[in-house]
Amino acid sequence: MGSSQFSSSSYSLKWTSEQHKLFENALAIYDKDVPDRRQKIAKLVGGTNEQEVKKQYEILLDGINCIESGKITLPKYGRNGGSSRNNGISQEGER
Repeated sequence: MGSSQFSSSSYSLKWTSEQHKLFENALAIYDKDVPDRRQKIAKLVGGTNEQEVKKQYEILLDGINCIESGKITLPKYGRNGGSSRNNGISQEGER
């Protein structure tokens, strides 16, 4: 069995949590068919380059594959996300 490149040390790429959020949002904005996608994502994230965006994408895909294959189990969250705070997420759909 090959080892996964998904680990806490490789996952961060020394990006801030804000950069990770911007990266995820940029993936939603720029789909795979957008010309110069990595360059546009790097510009939106800031403080990074196309190579780091490519590496982060590969790490993200590896993480998704690990979750989907059952190698990583997701935590069980309570109905309110494990917190008494709303965390900025609307709970209108939870009725």
